Amino acid sequence: MHDLEIYIQARYPLVYLVSWEEDRVLRQLDQIAVNLRKMLFVWTQTQGLYNQVLPGELDDSKCDPEVVLQHIATSPDNAIFVLFDFHAFVDSIRVRRLLRDLAKSLRKSNKTVILVSPTVNIPLELSKDIAIIDFDLPTITELSTSLGNALKVFEKRRDIKVALTPYVTEKLLKAAQGLTLVEFENVLSKSVVHRKAIDEMTIYEVLEEKKQVIRKSGTLEYFSPDENFDQVGGLEHLKLWLTKRAEAFSDRAAEFGLPSPKGLLLVGTQGCGKSLTAKAVAAHWNLPLLKLDVGSVFSGIVGSSEANIRHAIKTAESISPCILWIDEIEKGFSGTASSNFSDGGTAARVFGTFTTWLQEKRKPVFVIATSNDITILPPEVLRKGRFDEIFFVDLPEQVEREDIFTIHLKKRRRPTEPYDVVKLATAAEGFSGAEIEQAIISGMYDAFEESRELTTNDILNALKNSVPLSKVMAEQVSALRMWADKRARRASGQRSTIPGISLDRFSRN
Repeated sequence: MHDLEIYIQARYPLVYLVSWEEDRVLRQLDQIAVNLRKMLFVWTQTQGLYNQVLPGELDDSKCDPEVVLQHIATSPDNAIFVLFDFHAFVDSIRVRRLLRDLAKSLRKSNKTVILVSPTVNIPLELSKDIAIIDFDLPTITELSTSLGNALKVFEKRRDIKVALTPYVTEKLLKAAQGLTLVEFENVLSKSVVHRKAIDEMTIYEVLEEKKQVIRKSGTLEYFSPDENFDQVGGLEHLKLWLTKRAEAFSDRAAEFGLPSPKGLLLVGTQGCGKSLTAKAVAAHWNLPLLKLDVGSVFSGIVGSSEANIRHAIKTAESISPCILWIDEIEKGFSGTASSNFSDGGTAARVFGTFTTWLQEKRKPVFVIATSNDITILPPEVLRKGRFDEIFFVDLPEQVEREDIFTIHLKKRRRPTEPYDVVKLATAAEGFSGAEIEQAIISGMYDAFEESRELTTNDILNALKNSVPLSKVMAEQVSALRMWADKRARRASGQRSTIPGISLDRFSRN
């Protein structure tokens, strides 16, 4: 709004303000009008033109967009004219011409026209006459003020419990970033109506509200963080790295001088817990988890793909701090090298927009990208500065396999005491976590068919009848290990081995 006040003082004729929040925009503009001693007029197609200070005096004779532009051109008032949803009318040739004529005349007057809309629609003819300002969503300070005003009302009622420590309040305000003031106030009201309380549980209700924002984006999907680190077997080094950064987005970290972490690239064999880790981080950090579907970004309409990736990035930033998860990133961006020949450069432009954002982003969006085949991933992604770290997620070792068996047995309401977990883990050498889970499920089906309880032998038979991916694609797995040996950090302890295959054989080649 400081920039907008400068534009008005500098006699910019037309200003395009991008925002959903009409009431909040009007409150800010009203303050600017007072500071600059100007009148403030508001126009909508349904109500016509009216004075913001005297809203009872409606002039519905000026509902037509052409009529109101002609009125502004001849008005003697020292005023700011706010036109809501005017982007819908600029496709008219006559309206565009009137705006261009108006821009010329307003440069010599004390009048400013402000177009307010949630979307940008500026014809080429007007691009040199209009200044664009993004009216950002509420800051932490504004959200804190709104929360304080609401608490003053709630605290007067004895039937409402208010239990907010400074830590919980900070978490609540951080979670509310990305919501409009109206949306935030609605969540607080819903929490009071539903539970008669404003407390730590309100944070989760705020995150639920954010699902609505994500659902409308089309390219992003919201995941509820149901998993946690207790459900991820092994990966101690990766867990430790993430745990150290659990408070990275807090005010305390900012005051200490720590920058917000950018993200991680997880490379490894399929089924070893990369995607599960992404979901667990969201629960551990208590942040919303968004999944970017790169396939949905691409559209057949020229220019739409580039617009889609920008919209996805803007949506993620609007609800930050959050975690943006890109599963199997190599499949989404594998065709960039031949993009100029195959799709007119669309994939290359989309990829360029994304990688530039990875490098330059300032909003607290932590990106977790997973990849099964690093060889087809464009080298630009691996450059320092895109991600904080590249972790290699290898096949689980003996102790990790024991943890995985324990986790999945408990997940299916089975105590671990009747089962020989050590023997199972030994038999499952070379199996990934996903393959171990499927072996347990297969053994359960055998036991279910015979109407008896699951036994260790059922799972051992399932393991014996399964060929793990590490054997089917032994050469590819070993090549991936060779790549990661000097280029990535290990997510867990020692290096696993594939039965019957020596890594030294590949290193000699």
